[in-house]
Amino acid sequence: MASFNLQWRASTRKDLRRLPREAISRIVAAVAKLAEEPLPRGSEKLTGSERTYRIRVGDYRVVYELLRDAKIVEIQRVRHRKDVYR
Repeated sequence: MASFNLQWRASTRKDLRRLPREAISRIVAAVAKLAEEPLPRGSEKLTGSERTYRIRVGDYRVVYELLRDAKIVEIQRVRHRKDVYR
C-alpha cells in the first residue's frame, strides 16, 4: 500500500503535550504506523462520519480522518478514553 502523509492539527499537538511522557512515545509510534497502514487491525470507523476512524493506544484514543484521494491521514484528537468523544 502506498504511503500516506500525516498531518497533525495544532490543537492535537497541544493535547499531546498534556499527556504522560510514556504515553506520548507509544502514541507517536502508533500514529507513525498509520502512514503505511491507515486502517490497521483494531481501527474502527466512527458513526456519523464518512472518513473518521479511531485507534486505541492503551487508555488513549487517536481519532483521525482518512482522505484517501489526497493520501492524507489527519490526526484530529488524542485524548484519554473517557474524554475523547465529548
